[in-house]
Amino acid sequence: MSSLAFFARRLTSGGIRSVRKISDGYRSLSCNRSTSPRTSAYESKTYGCCTVVTNTVRFRHITVAGFSAFATIPANDPVVSADWLHDNIKDHHIKILDASWYMPDDQRNPFQEFQTAHIPGSLFFDLDGISDRTSNLPHMLPSEEGFSAAVSALGIDNKDGVIIYDGKGIYSAARVWWMFRVFGHNKVWVLDGGLPQWRALGYDVESVSSGDAILKSSAASDVVGNIYQGLSSDYPITFQAKLQRHLVWNFDQIKQNMEEQSHQHLDARSKGRFDGTAAEPRKGLKSGHIPGSKCISFNELLDSSNQTLLLARDISKRFYGGDIRLDGDVVISCGTGVTACIVALGLHRLGKSDVKIYDGSWTEWASKPDTPIATTIQK
Repeated sequence: MSSLAFFARRLTSGGIRSVRKISDGYRSLSCNRSTSPRTSAYESKTYGCCTVVTNTVRFRHITVAGFSAFATIPANDPVVSADWLHDNIKDHHIKILDASWYMPDDQRNPFQEFQTAHIPGSLFFDLDGISDRTSNLPHMLPSEEGFSAAVSALGIDNKDGVIIYDGKGIYSAARVWWMFRVFGHNKVWVLDGGLPQWRALGYDVESVSSGDAILKSSAASDVVGNIYQGLSSDYPITFQAKLQRHLVWNFDQIKQNMEEQSHQHLDARSKGRFDGTAAEPRKGLKSGHIPGSKCISFNELLDSSNQTLLLARDISKRFYGGDIRLDGDVVISCGTGVTACIVALGLHRLGKSDVKIYDGSWTEWASKPDTPIATTIQK
């Protein structure tokens, strides 16, 4: 008897109901709800080539029936792999959102690209549409009521786990991940490497959106507009948002922090924009940085080969190799509040989950006539 077969027999005697064999081992197990495979809740033990974690058995890509797939995601990890999503994609408690968004110079239409190719079962999340309609700044956080209505229109409720991806790898998906967390929903993860990684691994995409998917995606944006016009939503509210105010900062808080330095301020833009040697992509804005802030470009936290999030040890090196301090509170900004969330994603992997995002970021700061701007340009 092989060691795998012996281990499978041990599992079936300890509460596992069945084991299905495939060519490379034992991939699928089902478990009696009343018993667990010789482990208690929140316990992690390794038995040869199998790991039992929080009442869930994992063997390569195993999901045990009757147990939450999300229990297999390591604590503090804000991303899931394409393999994990593929193995759990039919779980009705998992909702998938394509949150692709691009800078105007990219000349890419994210909604058209969604209709051309998207992960099966996903819906489109319009970052510009699901935003504060009273602000002249791009894609600022909507109100609690607006976010609740939009997410409800997408068919999501508070019990669901949400997986978010984008067309670049990890880019705008991080912003929507942060939005869900700001509105009190922590069961949210970014797909590591996004749609490019999904396709690179050979997983299927849908090329035609159903009428229901188009309707929901459009309705989510439309209903926000209705809310800001004082109208009620036509959709039942299944998702209740609750703003976590400590996770989002405004202009006045940043200005006060510039004087008090109570928080380490990180800027996720490129070094050239931070130093003032490269132009801003938005016309009319000066480059430079907020006095007292430190530059940690979001690209430094991603694997350049596949745009996946670096491992924790490599992320740590990016921070602790310089004069950036993470022993206290942290606030992050960027151009418009998008790539700052990638840095927040990396810090979350390090266990730092309470970082703040300056929502208006550089676009708001540099557009005001009387705000100080620091540069490293030699005069």
